[in-house]
Amino acid sequence: MRTLKYYVVDVFTNEKYRGNQLSVVLTDSDLELPVYEKISREFGYSETSFIYYSKIDKALKVRSFTPTGFEVNGAGHNLLGAVCVALLTNLDIFREQGNERFVLMKDEVMKLLLRYTEDGLPFVGMRQNPATVLSYIEPKIMAQALNLTEDDILKDDLAPAVVKTEVTHLMVPLSNPEALNKAIPDKRLLIEASKKYDFEGVYCFTISDQNPDYLAQARFFNPGIGIDEDPATGSAAGPLAGLLFQKNRILQDTVYQILQGEKLNRPSVIQFEVKTDSIWISGSSVIVMEGTLYQ
Repeated sequence: MRTLKYYVVDVFTNEKYRGNQLSVVLTDSDLELPVYEKISREFGYSETSFIYYSKIDKALKVRSFTPTGFEVNGAGHNLLGAVCVALLTNLDIFREQGNERFVLMKDEVMKLLLRYTEDGLPFVGMRQNPATVLSYIEPKIMAQALNLTEDDILKDDLAPAVVKTEVTHLMVPLSNPEALNKAIPDKRLLIEASKKYDFEGVYCFTISDQNPDYLAQARFFNPGIGIDEDPATGSAAGPLAGLLFQKNRILQDTVYQILQGEKLNRPSVIQFEVKTDSIWISGSSVIVMEGTLYQ
């Protein structure tokens, strides 16, 4: 009977039982697609990542799947948690690389930055492409899909926008934290909107001065791939950073933080910085479980 080692990590946090849960399975090669799907469904987290070190590619290889079998790409919690597990279990994944560190997600090069926190946790930065605003959506459409009023959703220059870095998500600016907390997504309407306007998930956010540590608070919904609500979504934080920069809400080469997951009692901290030719999403992860998976 074949066995695989696995870990469960809390991502975008430096404390256990917070952040976004991720299962990470260690393999020695690529698996058959149905195996990825079955294991991801068995864990039941929003995403499961599979990793192994490729001597041919001289890099860690990562693939990630939702419980519905949808393969996830991009620099999100699935990549951050996978890289942190490799580092926390002493896999020397950068030994054959120079100053430019990277991993392979499926076959795409994902550039990384690495430092360690005072308590010894890896703090990993993941590169995303500059953001592109693809289209705008009428606020009334999203108000209906989120069971909010039109006044809860911002308009004018900062209105609901479909934004792409590696992944395309809908950014929905809300008027205040109260509106963010009372949003109740209508799965059917969100899926219809995602198909019509060609985006994956919905990132609701509000800019508030209630807590000076965070530029924004956010919630993420992606029912089309089986995610009712996500405690931390790095793939959406990048498009949000790009949108806010283009709308002159933030500065280049300045570090900001997003608070996500409070509604789920799993607060997560996502750090971002807009550079000239990129957006960097950063955070830590902590291991909370480990075990053996039997095939």
